[in-house]
Order: sequence, then C-alpha cells, then structure tokens
Amino acid sequence: MRRRRFLACLVAPAIVAGCAPAERVWAPDEAVARARYVHDGPPAITLYTMINNRNGQGAHTSLMVNGSQRVIFDPAGSVTHELIPERNDVLYGITPAFEDVYRRAHARETFHVVVQEVEVPAATAEMALRLVQERGPVAPTRCTRVTAEIISSLPGFETVERSWFPKRLMESFGRVPGVREEKLIEYDDPDKAKAIARYGQLPDPNRPAHFPMPTSTQPVGQVR
Repeated sequence: MRRRRFLACLVAPAIVAGCAPAERVWAPDEAVARARYVHDGPPAITLYTMINNRNGQGAHTSLMVNGSQRVIFDPAGSVTHELIPERNDVLYGITPAFEDVYRRAHARETFHVVVQEVEVPAATAEMALRLVQERGPVAPTRCTRVTAEIISSLPGFETVERSWFPKRLMESFGRVPGVREEKLIEYDDPDKAKAIARYGQLPDPNRPAHFPMPTSTQPVGQVR
C-alpha cells in the first residue's frame, strides 16, 4: 500500500485553496469484508488530537467510529498497513490491537495524543459511520475542518465548533456531556512507521499490543 506524508493541519483557511487534490484510495470489496471488525463495546465516537511537544500546537485530527463495525477516519493521514484496508481515508479492521498501535504510533518523542471518547445512540454511530464513508478523500491541511463538519452534523453535537485548528476542535468536543479524555505520552522513536509495522507481528490482533515503549498515560476517564 502507498505511503502519504504526515502534514500538519494547522493552516489558515486562505492557504487551503491552493492545496493539491486529495489522493483517492479504494481497497477491494473482499479486503474490506475480510477486515471488518465489530467491537463489543457500546456505540461511540472517539476524537484523536495529535499535539506537537515542542510548540504545543495541534498537528492532526482523526476520528474513530464504533457502530455496526469499527473504523478510523484518518483524513489526509499517513497510517497504512497491508492488513488494514483503506477507502478514501477510512481505515477498516480496527481491532483493539490496531487501535492501540494507531494511538501509540502517533504518541512519540515529538508528539503526544489526546483521546476523547463519548458514547452515543446506535443510530448516531451509524450516521457517523455513513458520513465518514461518504466523505471521500480529504486534501492535506483539511483534516480538522472536515472532521469537525462531520461531528457537528451529528445529533447532540451541533454546538461543536467547525474549526480549522486541532486544539480548538479538541476543546470544543471536550465540552460535550459525557466525553472521557485520556492523554498519551511516549518517548520512543519519532518515526511512527516503525510502530505501525509491528502490527503484523502481533500474535493476537484482538488484544491490545504491549510493546516495550516508555509510556505516560494521564486519564481523565477510561477509553475502551
């Protein structure tokens, strides 16, 4: 599968008009069907915000949806793995092990990750799943804006700001009742591709990975 560069989302809207068109990726039907993963937890949406450890600025935004299947919407992201099919920024087959690898790959010497989860009605989770699947590929620098548009379209999330900036979206999403927050800090190799590559080495993809990485987790709730 192809690799895309990890681009910061922190740009002014005026700059976005000049961005290159988004890259279209469409995994085969059989690959998506084979990877389908149904999580036994309650319907939920989870916002990931990647923050630069050097300057404190937001760098990337993504969204996990747990509905009739669990997917990650990684707009203009760089995560690819041969066991995780992608269709236009939607990653399929998000087992506990891959979700663990995903968040920990982004949390490294140069970035930390804020994970915010909120349970939602099943119909809301299905609406979120449909919206991310229908959105199409996202152009570089638009990750936060597009994610914010999707979230604020959901019932009960109308007050979430349609921001261009990862930290502002994180703060706005954090004010939604019932949101649980966790901050993940790690100090391993700044190359997240190395952590992602380890996913295929796991003995059981349905169990979270436990790699020997120095980690600091600061929960304000618990994320499944």
